[in-house]
Amino acid sequence: MTRGEHGISREDVSANALKVMYRLNGAGFESYLVGGCVRDILMGHEPKDFDVVTNATPEQIKGLFRNCRLIGRRFRLAHIVFGREIIEVATFRGHHQESDEDENLPKGKAVAKRDAHGQLVRDNVFGTIEEDAERRDFTFNAMYYSVADFTVKDFANGLAAIEKREVELIGDPETRYREDPVRMLRAVRFAVKLGMRIEAKTAAPIKSLANLLQNIPPARLFEETLKLFLSGKGEETFLMLHEYGLIEPLFPQLTPFLKDENSREMQFVRRVLSNTDERINNDQRVTPAFLYAALLWYPVEEQSQRLQSESGLNAHDAFNIASGEVIARQTQRIMIPKRFSTVVRDIWILQQRLPKRFGRRAFQLLTHPKFRAGYDFLLARGQIEGGDLLELAQWWTHFQHADNGKQKGMLNALRKSEGGAKGAPRKRKRKPAKRGPDA
Repeated sequence: MTRGEHGISREDVSANALKVMYRLNGAGFESYLVGGCVRDILMGHEPKDFDVVTNATPEQIKGLFRNCRLIGRRFRLAHIVFGREIIEVATFRGHHQESDEDENLPKGKAVAKRDAHGQLVRDNVFGTIEEDAERRDFTFNAMYYSVADFTVKDFANGLAAIEKREVELIGDPETRYREDPVRMLRAVRFAVKLGMRIEAKTAAPIKSLANLLQNIPPARLFEETLKLFLSGKGEETFLMLHEYGLIEPLFPQLTPFLKDENSREMQFVRRVLSNTDERINNDQRVTPAFLYAALLWYPVEEQSQRLQSESGLNAHDAFNIASGEVIARQTQRIMIPKRFSTVVRDIWILQQRLPKRFGRRAFQLLTHPKFRAGYDFLLARGQIEGGDLLELAQWWTHFQHADNGKQKGMLNALRKSEGGAKGAPRKRKRKPAKRGPDA
């Protein structure tokens, strides 16, 4: 497509991405914008980042840019750093050959390798732009924009997919999902993000292959779940993941609670995701810790109750042990960095402490660094479960915004309603001073 046919202008493109392409072209290499940035511009959206592909090898790219670092083991990529903006540059990917997977070949020749499930675990196969297009995942991601002649090459009818509003894989869906099971998550994410549907052949194998996500490194799945749930459309994404059976391999402990679409557990998760979407869309801060605390809350409650009944532990000890066990099991599927898992536990512990309001406890809780997150969590629970929990959340809503006099009045009223002296400080009797033998 010529410039008049596609309408992409250099004004739509990051100045740093243009610099990268101009320098690659000037050194005699081909270079193109590719993937999501081209798709988004054609759909009238503002791209979040700009990816470049070229026929230059990673080492040749590094030789052209001092601000370049090479990353990746499965497939080598170049990151060219311009302050906060990073332009990712990849070499055209090629097709795999059987000889590439022969373990008897010299180390330098074995550049592609699959595991027993068909998943690519090493992928440094370079090729042509045509081969690269065939290796792309979805049809609308195989469009290439050249700054040399301002054309767009559309190898897989990506523009037609955009017009039909369909997410469609390139090639045989089962083979492509086996190569990289994360493509199933990406299909859902693109469908929600772009307001599309997943094309029938692309959707068909997802439920039967969902268990392949268990083979993905937990650290990679953490990054993918952030893209899924912190996009501003987390609730819609969660429902589509559930529809295609993709929640179970990600959150196996939560899945048993989601069998009933109208269960309190499902309603609670949806409420938290809806609130998170609202905050993101209003440019307010969110933390993954709050989301993980919600997704794992009912598994923690159930495990805590089981420990109390089976082991005779008190509520406090049972809850602490259950918290550790549930997080440990979850990190086997999705790695939760300690900076977030610590906050998850803080939010959970506050659910045990917020009901205890007598004496100075209420004022001490207000100064807790995670009070706001704990209160928001309690309020979401109360809005779903109602009853005493909602009353408790409403009490904290009024208490935190009241002046000091009103706060003392609320505590006095609470003390009277709970039985008068409950929580009142005890006066200790002074022991008489010991008298010496000569006194």
